[in-house]
Amino acid sequence: MNGKFLKIGAIFCFLAVALGAFGAHGLKALLEPERLVSFETGVRYQFYHGLALLLAGILSRDFKSRIFNLAGTLFIAGVIFFSGSIYLLACREILGIQSWTWLGPVTPLGGIFLLTGWMLLFVSFLKSGNS
Repeated sequence: MNGKFLKIGAIFCFLAVALGAFGAHGLKALLEPERLVSFETGVRYQFYHGLALLLAGILSRDFKSRIFNLAGTLFIAGVIFFSGSIYLLACREILGIQSWTWLGPVTPLGGIFLLTGWMLLFVSFLKSGNS
């Protein structure tokens, strides 16, 4: 098993639950509804990919390819870029970072990492020879 994927997946899921609760209770009065919806999107994708990393950690016993490991690494980068940038964009007024215009392009870059991770996971399954 890939302990790195298991540990990071567990941390991502823990943080997704904590951030989801914070968003629902702590940010509800501070954010406009559309910003809160964006924040929740970041939480949801973080949780999905935390679970994907837990599964990747378990499956790494059977899939020992570089492609498989790269898929998991791209999930990690994708969560940081995609969800992280959404959190910052949703809370930019609260955090005083309105001038951080570079955040906008970071979100789709994170999405590309997540999509590429899923495609590489698929490719590693195809190459494994398991039917």
